[in-house]
Amino acid sequence: MSLVLILLPLVAGCALFLLPRTDRMLSRAIGCMVAAITFFLPLVAGNNGTFAAHWLSRPFTASLHFAWGGLSLWLVLLLALCTFCAVLATNMAQTRTMVALLLMLEGTMMGVFTARDILAFALFWDLMLIPPFFALVGWGEHRETAWRYLIYNFSGGLLLLLATAAFGVIYGSTDVIGAAAHPIVGGWAPWIFAGFAFAFAVKTPLFPLHTWMPATYADSPPPMVSVVSSVQSKAGLYGFLVITLPFMPAAMAEWRWIFITASLISLLYGAFIALAQNDAKRIVAYSSLSHLGLIVLAIFSANPVALQGAVVYIVAHGLFSAALFLILGYIEQRKDTRSLVRLGGLGKANPKLAGAFTIAALGALGLPGLAGFVGELVILTGVFQSGYFWPALIALVPIVLASAYMLRLLQGIINGPQVNDIPQRRDLTWIEGLAVAPLLAALVALGVYPYAVLSSGVAAPSGRYGISSGFTRHEVMGAPSFMMGGAELGAERRFK
Repeated sequence: MSLVLILLPLVAGCALFLLPRTDRMLSRAIGCMVAAITFFLPLVAGNNGTFAAHWLSRPFTASLHFAWGGLSLWLVLLLALCTFCAVLATNMAQTRTMVALLLMLEGTMMGVFTARDILAFALFWDLMLIPPFFALVGWGEHRETAWRYLIYNFSGGLLLLLATAAFGVIYGSTDVIGAAAHPIVGGWAPWIFAGFAFAFAVKTPLFPLHTWMPATYADSPPPMVSVVSSVQSKAGLYGFLVITLPFMPAAMAEWRWIFITASLISLLYGAFIALAQNDAKRIVAYSSLSHLGLIVLAIFSANPVALQGAVVYIVAHGLFSAALFLILGYIEQRKDTRSLVRLGGLGKANPKLAGAFTIAALGALGLPGLAGFVGELVILTGVFQSGYFWPALIALVPIVLASAYMLRLLQGIINGPQVNDIPQRRDLTWIEGLAVAPLLAALVALGVYPYAVLSSGVAAPSGRYGISSGFTRHEVMGAPSFMMGGAELGAERRFK
């Protein structure tokens, strides 16, 4: 079944190129159907979705091994939902090509999130760069942005591949994701961690490896950037959680202050730059840099409570990020601009669009009752509990600033003075509303009932991790329990 999640979108995406260039309805219908199938298939199949085939025996063993469960299941569901909404929101002259690229992107990312072999993970890691690259080249001739995106991420992919080969030689196998973890030791362990960490930090992105991100998010067509920002950016965080944390805890402990510092810089830098931006898409792009820095902080605190919050916030960020970029795409279609200087008064002429935008923006600023608030609260609680008092205190500043730049964005577009030289067009159509409604509904549902994620076995803290009220930052515990296809990843360990 897990192989179907990968092959179905890839085959359907390639087959769409057989349709006429001007086709819109059929390609969009096929795209929605494929995305819906990939959403419901894991729910129906349960834990029966494992596929495994022998691949290599020398110089180490490797398998084409795919399954879902725990964190990977939530990312699979998030990817399928965001792809469905992005396909439904696609309404342009090149609809067929855009839907095909979205399905191919979904298929490659399904490979990343369901791979149980690190070599297969690395293979799909590079393949998922292709659809966004062609989307950037094909829409608006953003060749410089496209090459920057490809060079940054492919360089990370090369180091990921080298680190994977070294891991396999030392460990004896790369078919390890979801299996019982035995941390690698020796002189090569820090170098292997460095290769993985660089690739994951570029993809997240984390300061100072973020420079490809603002232009990519601003120049990509809204359906594509909604998936890239909401799900593809989570691949690096996923790698930290299921590869480096279980298998290289000592290296993570050694490098933790470098990454904690980088995450705090990302938090502050992204928030302050978002405050200074006038381009609506760049505001959301820099806000993502800030939000994802908070998740990196949670991961390197290695506190199970913070890790639970990180998983909730991964899903929450995916939901409100996808919704914001889709809605900003609708606004740009109506007003032919993304500049806050020229936007204003949208709420009066487009009340439905204004309402949807308000919910998404409030989710991004962490309004209680929405999923973003739950993730932030649990992360800060866990980071503080682990003894990182000053990082937790510093992280509060950009969280407060999020209210400032999101309310500025909301006020400038929805309630600001109407700009007379920009025509006011129709409100949300029923198809446009249907494209964002599932994202907003999930954002509210997860905010009201976060226990759906917290109780799923993704990261369950317990006494065996050594948590106590007197926990200090020098006693940071190791990996949480990640349930993947029934295999428990991670035994009790501590950062030394």
